[in-house]
Amino acid sequence: MKRILKIIFYTGIVLLITVFVCNKIVVNNAEDRLYTSVNEIPKNKVGLLLGTVKYLADGRVNLYYQFRLDAAVKLFKSQKIDFIIVSGDNGSKNYDEPTVFKEDLIRLGVPEDKIFLDYAGFRTLDSIVRVKEIFGQDSVTIISQQFHNERALFLADNYDIDAIGFNARGISGKYALKVTIREYLARVKLFIDVLFNVQPKFLGEPVKIH
Repeated sequence: MKRILKIIFYTGIVLLITVFVCNKIVVNNAEDRLYTSVNEIPKNKVGLLLGTVKYLADGRVNLYYQFRLDAAVKLFKSQKIDFIIVSGDNGSKNYDEPTVFKEDLIRLGVPEDKIFLDYAGFRTLDSIVRVKEIFGQDSVTIISQQFHNERALFLADNYDIDAIGFNARGISGKYALKVTIREYLARVKLFIDVLFNVQPKFLGEPVKIH
């Protein structure tokens, strides 16, 4: 029994160290490339808005969604991006993150012809790879919360994309804690994906942005 407990203990220590190291590398890598001010952020032709669900299970609006939407509109209206690619999950007929974002972007004053939809952004990795391989962008402004931007920037570097991040407002509380725990695990998975050169679920025909 003692031996089993020792194995469990040391395994737990190794896992905690792994999570800490992966997190530290991702945070340090994004340093000086994250912005919260539209006055300070450099201009890019394209902003990559990373998708999420609009409504929570209890019917409330997901604040991660709302704040990403606000950030994208702010960047566009400040002329710091000319086009917005909305990349999200459209895994079924009844679940379509990109179209929901598009409808709200238009409602808030972004012209329809300035919005492009990536329906196969099932994961952050897919969104990053596809912005280059499908939409032909080597330089992009990623729009999401800081924790998400940090991970996305690491992926962008791995695929030779010159990227910066515009941080949407974060949230706090119980729901944010769950997201934070998931993010730590996602950062470990990030290194596994990079190590094994994991590819997007779908690629497809190129889309020209003009």
